Amino acid sequence: MADGILHPYQLAWKQDDSRFKVGMFARQTGKTFTTTLEIAEDCQIADLQGKATRWVILSRGERQAREAIEEGVKKHAKALGTLLSLQEYDYEGGEAKYKALEVTWPNGSKVTALPANPDTARGFSANVFLDEFAFHADSRKIWQALFPVISKPGLKLRVVSTPNGKGNKFYELMTSRDLADVWSRHQVDIYQAVEQGLPRDIEELKSGIGDDDAWSQEYELNWLDEASSWLSYDLINACEDDQAGDPDGYQGGRVFIGNDIAARNDLWVAWVWEEVGDVLWEREIRVLKRASFREQDEVMDELVERYHPVRIAMDQTGMGEKPVEDAKRRYGEYRVEGVLFTTSTKLHMATLGRQAFEDRKVRIRLGDRPLRADLHSLRKVTTATGNVRFDVDGSDGHADRAWAGFLGLAAAEQPSHAYGYQAVRVGPGHRHARPVRATGGFKGRGGLL
Repeated sequence: MADGILHPYQLAWKQDDSRFKVGMFARQTGKTFTTTLEIAEDCQIADLQGKATRWVILSRGERQAREAIEEGVKKHAKALGTLLSLQEYDYEGGEAKYKALEVTWPNGSKVTALPANPDTARGFSANVFLDEFAFHADSRKIWQALFPVISKPGLKLRVVSTPNGKGNKFYELMTSRDLADVWSRHQVDIYQAVEQGLPRDIEELKSGIGDDDAWSQEYELNWLDEASSWLSYDLINACEDDQAGDPDGYQGGRVFIGNDIAARNDLWVAWVWEEVGDVLWEREIRVLKRASFREQDEVMDELVERYHPVRIAMDQTGMGEKPVEDAKRRYGEYRVEGVLFTTSTKLHMATLGRQAFEDRKVRIRLGDRPLRADLHSLRKVTTATGNVRFDVDGSDGHADRAWAGFLGLAAAEQPSHAYGYQAVRVGPGHRHARPVRATGGFKGRGGLL
């Protein structure tokens, strides 16, 4: 069917019938498209022979699983002459339920797509496709649960991804000498893909991404050194969730906002955390660049009106003095805390942030690449005197999203206060719930940090 529209590297991947094969491909070079084509053709051939085969696709989340089915398997099946309907059902794995998506051929061949985790990796005897495996949280536990699934002779395992640091199972599959004779390995960077016909403007892409680390990893397929990263990709992966980052998911819990301030070259970022049980969920992140102070105030006014935050921690360094002063006037003296970025305060916030990620006490949106790059860009550097400072690689230059998130976590660390609210008008078209009473100032060290 589609061999005529595949580039040589895609054709080489699809026609490789090895039982175990792993592919490391640059971003947007068609790795999922090609693998779902192989799956659809396998099901179609079995169907024409009056047989049935079984495939399971494990993706990073529900959205990616749906895309693999709808934009991959179903479209390929239609091109092959078979119209498939999509069925959804709840798959129970362990103590949780997951949304499963499934298509079935007339003679019984099936393809099921699920979010990847150790629970969903169990319970099937089927061929398996691990999509973007380097980005799966708990990739080694998934692997341990998964491998018995394909232990029956003849079952196939397909693994594709772009690199995501060295601390995951995908790195081992691509680099281990012990596995070289067992696994058929494919590797295609952006330069090879374009040379073989992929229509991409390399210079435009490189200029547009504006991040040397991201370009090196996502397009040149280099393994970035995780040793100096403050937040490893494994830590970031473990805290990603499909339900995070959605303002409509707000449950009315206590809210904390971190605000990294900038007016010219850097980003102005407001990060909204909602407390749900003992976990802080990202509800939304608002990012502005070269915005006027008025625009920044309007965005913060909107967030305060929507979420009624318990506390707002704002970067008071340099140009932050006036925004902090204005915010205290608008929202209340006890509600807003200005934080001066010094070596000690940055170390405290960064440590607080890493502990939250290590303990999985935060949930962030799934697959937000600028956010992931920002969080991963912080590098710890130990000086000759033994002090720790932070450098930043790429990610708009200053990891502004990361520091906004850490500010919000620092705000949540402080004791709560009892507030009374009354609506006040602070300008044309603006109404806010402003605290009119509080039980006292911040306890402890006289402030957030």
